[in-house]
Amino acid sequence: MPWEVQEVLALADEWSEVDGSHRKLAHRGSYLGRVWVSPATVFRVLLEHGRVLPHRPAREPQLKVPWPAWVQYRPNQVWGYDLTAFAAAGTQALAIIDLVSRKWIGHLLCSEATSLQVQVLFTRALDAEGLLDGIIGRAEALADPAAPDADQPVLLAVSDNGAQMTSGSTREFMALHAIATHFGRPGVPTDQAPVESFFGHLKHEWPYLCQITDPGDLDRELVAVRRSYNGVRLHAGIGYVTPDDEHAGRGAAIRHARRFGLWRARRQRLAYHRNHNNAPPS
Repeated sequence: MPWEVQEVLALADEWSEVDGSHRKLAHRGSYLGRVWVSPATVFRVLLEHGRVLPHRPAREPQLKVPWPAWVQYRPNQVWGYDLTAFAAAGTQALAIIDLVSRKWIGHLLCSEATSLQVQVLFTRALDAEGLLDGIIGRAEALADPAAPDADQPVLLAVSDNGAQMTSGSTREFMALHAIATHFGRPGVPTDQAPVESFFGHLKHEWPYLCQITDPGDLDRELVAVRRSYNGVRLHAGIGYVTPDDEHAGRGAAIRHARRFGLWRARRQRLAYHRNHNNAPPS
């Protein structure tokens, strides 16, 4: 009807800068109680009257920054860390995983995550992995200018751009402990895929964790789950070995043993069928 056409055109004049699409303009009309039409009708009316909605160009893509050249693809070279919420317990878990071996290095429950919690967790993790003494000794010793890697960081810490990770206090702590930092691109969660996947599997495979209401009980259960995750659960991302196996250097041998076992079993099956399928037809 003519009045509907006029209302659609009026909506385009008044709301095109805000809504920016014919779909939203259609819903804006009913939201304001002015006109009830489908998005296709709005599109057709605008096209017939030569109206063009403001163009919003796509956001410029950000190139992924590679890891530094000094990083070697081996355990205790690249750690990823992030937060996840446990709403029932009213707390969050800050966790570190090794991005090469996928070992769950450690976690810390905190009702409010700040740079202090990041520092506490990293101090515990460095100590547990036997790296802290070397870092302290390195800090106390005079650097040898002739040493080729005198200033090379101990490891790389990968995270998103959360306030806890990018704060000045966290940066100072990382620098003092010879830890380089690497941040994912804003709005690109796949840059944190291993850590996000870890949290997803944690809550999917042990769903009762999300129902625990007491933070103390949750912490004790996470400790038990961490032992199972690292030492029992086979991890698809590292060739179906446990993170403990990969972290300790046993993963390659286990994967080789499986490939050899499959090859040997195939030969045995072929030999079996050659010897048992030669009966004459009845």
